[in-house]
Amino acid sequence: METLKMQTPNRTQNNIERIAQLFPNVITESHDENGKIKKVVDFDLLRQQLSEVLVEDDNERYRLDWPGKKASLLKANMPIKKTLRPCREESVNFDTTENLYIEGDNFEVLKILQESYLGKIKMIYIDPPYNTGNDFIYKDDFKKSKEEYEEELGVEDEDGGKLFRNTDSNGRFHSDWLSMMYERLLVARDLLRDDGVIFISIDDNEVHNLRKICDEVFGEENFLGNIIWNNVTDNNPTNIATEHEYIIVYAKSKNDLEPIWKSKLSDIKDVLVNIGNELIKKYKDIEMLQGAYTDWFRENKLQLGVLDRYKYIDEGGVYTGSQSVHNPGKEGYRYDVLHPVTKLPCKEPLMGYRFPKETMDKLLKDGKILFGNDHNKIIELKVYAKDFLEKLSSIEVLDGRIGAYDVRQLFPELKVSFTNPKPVALIEKYLSFILNDSDTILDFFSGSATTAHAVMQLNAEDGGNRKFIMVQLLEPCAPDSEAYKAGYKTIADIGKERIRRAGKKILEELATKGTKKHEKKEQEKQANLFSEAEKETFRDLSCISWQKNLDIGFRVYKTDTTNMKDVFYHPTVLQQTTLDSLTSNIKEDRTPEDLLTQVLLDLGLELSLPIEQKKIRGNTVFIVQTNALVACFDDNIDFKIIDEIADLQPMKVVFKDASFKDDKDRINVEERFKRLSPETQITVL
Repeated sequence: METLKMQTPNRTQNNIERIAQLFPNVITESHDENGKIKKVVDFDLLRQQLSEVLVEDDNERYRLDWPGKKASLLKANMPIKKTLRPCREESVNFDTTENLYIEGDNFEVLKILQESYLGKIKMIYIDPPYNTGNDFIYKDDFKKSKEEYEEELGVEDEDGGKLFRNTDSNGRFHSDWLSMMYERLLVARDLLRDDGVIFISIDDNEVHNLRKICDEVFGEENFLGNIIWNNVTDNNPTNIATEHEYIIVYAKSKNDLEPIWKSKLSDIKDVLVNIGNELIKKYKDIEMLQGAYTDWFRENKLQLGVLDRYKYIDEGGVYTGSQSVHNPGKEGYRYDVLHPVTKLPCKEPLMGYRFPKETMDKLLKDGKILFGNDHNKIIELKVYAKDFLEKLSSIEVLDGRIGAYDVRQLFPELKVSFTNPKPVALIEKYLSFILNDSDTILDFFSGSATTAHAVMQLNAEDGGNRKFIMVQLLEPCAPDSEAYKAGYKTIADIGKERIRRAGKKILEELATKGTKKHEKKEQEKQANLFSEAEKETFRDLSCISWQKNLDIGFRVYKTDTTNMKDVFYHPTVLQQTTLDSLTSNIKEDRTPEDLLTQVLLDLGLELSLPIEQKKIRGNTVFIVQTNALVACFDDNIDFKIIDEIADLQPMKVVFKDASFKDDKDRINVEERFKRLSPETQITVL
């Protein structure tokens, strides 16, 4: 039987093993603190191995350095003895949801999730402190020794707090912020899939430094773009008005990305095109065709969102006339365009036409130009839905004040709860480009949980099953704040309540749209107008079919010390006087669900997997995803239970070491599984 490590991976040793595969000659041996031989890297040899010239000294080079950088790198690689504990009473639909809300230091949480979510996250979005001189950031102590970092990563004040206000009078003003971001990005990168991307909101205070550390962590070649968000908010009372922020975007591997990102609007566009084609087959008269499409469009306009301007149809398909042909900037092209009915020159745009005459002639010939009733209306360009392709732009125009409005809609009792929360529409837009139906997004500076809200909203609109993982420190609300007076002691309390209220509101909106009368009417329309294939396409667009399956729940987990007593990791601290208290290597206040959670993390299983709890022969047994894992943590298990567990053919089985009376029972268990379920991996804790 194997014994579980019950701690996060040692990234240093993993990195040494990877280096050894490439350059075995740079690996040597040294003694650890206990005198045991361990592998280490001869860095002088490694430097020479990677250089085409003789390496003799530390030459100047292009890089970003700051006090504490090496300490952050060390911290990112060290294992920690922390775990997560489930909190059912604060969760929503704990047994069925696939969403997670985790309270704790986000650096510790990222390390705890390393095994279970290694290479599984499609998208990360974070809105970290901007380091404006008045922000709270995570506290670090760079005077700690290597041994102290191994013992405890993360520093708390006397009240258990991990935040401090980073004012510009701090001598390490930029360094402290850089260290906080650097170590978290190092760990977060490993969680991304090869085709994963990270979006980071920032402003002018640290955008230059953030670009440098992201170039180092993700690779300069994986930089995708810098989105300038014109959020129409003047954040600078003097000199130049600041009306923008940034969202920088990096890929884990640019070569593994899709050639073109398609948003959910592109999928809805396909529905419009298909429905238009069906109607064109059915109606030859243009007026009847437009009438039938207008009826359908009126019923479904709210579901189409941005594409609700595509309300016209002709023999070429569904189209919009919302794009003007006038030149929006400097002086454009000047020529006459004759109205097809009056035969008089159309009213010329103030700045001239945006196209040269040759291009305009071709558009006229192809029927792509829309005219008014007479020559006095400025003509427009006809754009068919079949030609629509929305791409992400380096310029984003969206009023940032919408974010505060989103929060007030859910918390009318709170006048002010967050400073500049991001709009749901902003996050939802990027989600729609990056995440497919069952992908996962991670936000480890979750704040007011806008990202979770956006995921649920997007799933409600297109029937997806995207999942979120929110991470938030127990940052206290100010005692004089409206939130504190309303009973919300921490930012995490507000975040969890927002998800609850947003999920309820989304379900109520779906229920309003999905009345029986509306459903019957739509079914009748489908039966009369569309082919079987189009009926299925239309059902995918309708909110009715997925209302019951929409996941608005979340499992709450909270970081805590390991479930194991110190002697589990450090037998050298065992003393004769402590033997009486060590009949078990597990802390007395830990529940079986606590143990199961740490086992899932240690074995690299996702926390969102379905968990079934059963009573078998009087013992409590946990069954994770049918047969991925079966665990029993009772002290005295009925030996007959082994056969029933083996019948499930589980991939992994976990027991407590104390579950067996003696070594003989342990050997019998192993032999029993070898005969009944030979592929099962048996471990103990």
